[in-house]
Amino acid sequence: MKDELTFGSFMREKRLESDPHISLRKFAELVDISAVYMSNIENDRIVAPPKNILEKFAEILNFDKQEQNQMYDLAAKSKPHTAVPDDLPEYITSSEYACVALRMARDMDATDEEWIEFMDKLKKRGKEGK
Repeated sequence: MKDELTFGSFMREKRLESDPHISLRKFAELVDISAVYMSNIENDRIVAPPKNILEKFAEILNFDKQEQNQMYDLAAKSKPHTAVPDDLPEYITSSEYACVALRMARDMDATDEEWIEFMDKLKKRGKEGK
């Protein structure tokens, strides 16, 4: 059975995939954090860092959108309290409709199928616009 992917193991894996020769110390230097802090992150001894550091990780490792989303989701899961991924609060709070829709979905106990249907509609709209 494979261990569950954590924020730290994800970051270590992505750092080594990007350049097998980049040491933890060199990567920490590029991000402008201490090597000890980076080691604590990769070994899941601390929760994920703040958004500004996450953004540096994504930039340096040249993450695509899917990798960025996975990073933000794992970062939120690393926290001891329920957390919204760091890339979403600004979008949610800047749109009255996003807040209303999320509360409605919560109150009506929206199913995964309903969310999938909603996402499919958005994907279809995105394809038609291209």
